[in-house]
Amino acid sequence: MDIDAWVWWLIGAVGLGIPLVLTAMPEFGMLSVGAVAGAVTAALGFGIVPQVLVFVVVSVALIAVVRPIAARHRDGTPGLATGVDALKGRQAVVLERVDSSGGRIKLAGEVWSARTFDTGQSFEPGEQVDVVEIDGATAVVM
Repeated sequence: MDIDAWVWWLIGAVGLGIPLVLTAMPEFGMLSVGAVAGAVTAALGFGIVPQVLVFVVVSVALIAVVRPIAARHRDGTPGLATGVDALKGRQAVVLERVDSSGGRIKLAGEVWSARTFDTGQSFEPGEQVDVVEIDGATAVVM
C-alpha cells in the first residue's frame, strides 16, 4: 500500500499538534502549520524538495513573526493602573501645611496624610501638589 506524500505531511502536522496541546508551546503549532503547508505543496504535485522548503520557510516565518508579537503581549504591563498605583502622578490639594514631618492633603476625594519628597520644601493649605509615591498610608508629594 502506497501512501501519498501529502498524507504523511498531515500525519506529521497532527504529530506536531499533540505536543502543542500537552506542553502549551506555540512553536509546535507553528511547525504544525508548516507541515500543513508542506501537505498542500505535495497535493499540488510538487516534489520532495519544494515540500521541505515550503515547510521550513512557513515554519521559520511563523516563528520569526509570531513569537515576538506573543512575547510583547505576554510581557506587557496592564494598561489600567489600580490601587495605590492609580494615585501616583495625580494632583492633590493641601488641607493642612505639608512638610517633611507631615501634613494633610485631599487626594481623589479622600483625606490623606502626606509628607514632602524634598525635606526642605513645604506647602501651604490650598496649594496644588503632585503625588510622587504612596508610602504605606502616606502620600509623598512635591
